[in-house]
Amino acid sequence: MTHTAELTEADIERLLEKLAALRREVQKVIVGQHDTIEQLLTTFVAGGHCLLEGVPGLAKTLMIRTLADAVTLQFRRIQFTPDLMPTDIIGTEILEEDHATGKRFFKFNRGAIFSNIVLADEINRTPPKTQAALLEAMQEFEVTQGGVTHKLDRPFFVLATQNPIEQAGTYPLPEAQLDRFLLYIKIGYPTEAEEIQVLANTTGSKKTRVEPVIAAEDILSLQKIVRDVPISEPLVRYAAQLVRATRPATSTVPFVKEWVGWGAGPRAGQAMILTAKARALLNGRFAVTLDDIRAMAFPVLRHRVIVNFKAEAEAVTSDAVTRELIAKLPEPQSPLA
Repeated sequence: MTHTAELTEADIERLLEKLAALRREVQKVIVGQHDTIEQLLTTFVAGGHCLLEGVPGLAKTLMIRTLADAVTLQFRRIQFTPDLMPTDIIGTEILEEDHATGKRFFKFNRGAIFSNIVLADEINRTPPKTQAALLEAMQEFEVTQGGVTHKLDRPFFVLATQNPIEQAGTYPLPEAQLDRFLLYIKIGYPTEAEEIQVLANTTGSKKTRVEPVIAAEDILSLQKIVRDVPISEPLVRYAAQLVRATRPATSTVPFVKEWVGWGAGPRAGQAMILTAKARALLNGRFAVTLDDIRAMAFPVLRHRVIVNFKAEAEAVTSDAVTRELIAKLPEPQSPLA
């Protein structure tokens, strides 16, 4: 592994211990949801953003607030509504007066986007113009107001949520904007045992205390280390084949030709490899495995593979397409070569 120049082996081990502690702190508060927590932390360590879908009451807000508390980062929640304006997110220029000189000047009043962790709650409830303001900030890590560019603080992590029910009065994100999210995470209901534990934990007077275990600069260092995690050439080729097989025009898999309207672009392959590296690091490994690629294929392709009308009528999802591709594509000869 070619480590970042200023980091020693001891530094990297210390950062990995802190990363493991971060996961434990989140799991102290969130019962179950292990896959969701892993994918959330994977996105965070990879330096991307994620879209999270789940019905109300599944601890989406609590999960991201707990993450912010454990990293001592500034956290802001923006409730997206039909009347939310871009300036409500980015900020606005206000006219002020210098009492000493009497001169007036414009001052930029920073909006909620100027935080390290931003929860964009129910992003599909706000019009496209406001959605675009957030998505531009996500892509560029900066905002422009009144011809002046303002840099956002790093690390900068956006978790956007959308509700899978009550679609009336919503503004679905266009495919090109969905592509800006590194992962699309679906959160399901807890098991019976987990639900009983949630009820016991949340209806008493005792509150679980979250300890800050990792600093912002540690997260930035980990984001650099992720890119140095090695991946073998056969696994890179497998990720490329997986993405290319989602495209109906060139795919050799009949299932894809029958059910898919549009396949994933090259950005999906980049996301798959980057998140596989982050997942390996999150699990204390310095090499990507086939399991890492396959685990990340679902949240990476979920919003990048667009099924056709026939598939929607038959309830065939993009996850079903990914599952079929993993079953059909031959495994790389030496995953860790």
